[in-house]
Amino acid sequence: MQFDLQKLTTLVEDAKKSSKKRNFVQAVELFVNFKGLDVKAPENRINEVVSLPHPVGKDIKVCVIADGDLVTKAKQAGADLVLTKQDLEQYAGNKKAIKKLAETYDFFAARTDLMATVGKILGPVLGPRGKMPDPVPPTANIDSLIKKYRNSVRIRIRDQPTIRCRIGSEEMDSKSIAENIMAVLSAIERRIKLDQFLSSIVVKTTMGKPVKLR
Repeated sequence: MQFDLQKLTTLVEDAKKSSKKRNFVQAVELFVNFKGLDVKAPENRINEVVSLPHPVGKDIKVCVIADGDLVTKAKQAGADLVLTKQDLEQYAGNKKAIKKLAETYDFFAARTDLMATVGKILGPVLGPRGKMPDPVPPTANIDSLIKKYRNSVRIRIRDQPTIRCRIGSEEMDSKSIAENIMAVLSAIERRIKLDQFLSSIVVKTTMGKPVKLR
């Protein structure tokens, strides 16, 4: 399915215009709604990270769970939090602390051999939120992975036929936001036939009115 960058740019502009000025910088959010899509079918349950051409105007926080040399590398690469195996084990049974972890950090990565422990301790909270860590080998280029996260969003279809994600802020250039939308739509298109299942594309600011693509 082909999308027109100019039309998407106009959509973003209209969403900005329909939004009253607030005393904070509002996010710009994208809603992709589907019709006739069986969300119970495993192939339609999307949960993936999409790299965007432009940052979304938000401080993306990354947590790395590691051991050995990867701890040092993750800290040097600017990870917002680095947990060792010992740190991880201190979260066991502390659901409140795990929830705070899930709410604070946008993306998680964990050394491959720690994934079983991560799943046992953090899985019950991170799993339903679609935030289970990406497994990385001890020799991974953690620097490039963290840089990728900084320019990414997670898209999910769970129990409703809708994808919602942040694709910018009201201070950003409208064309840049539209290019981010194109990246998200392209990622969805690789999984779902939009010409068959797309119902609507909507953009809105945090406190603004939803504006639909015409």
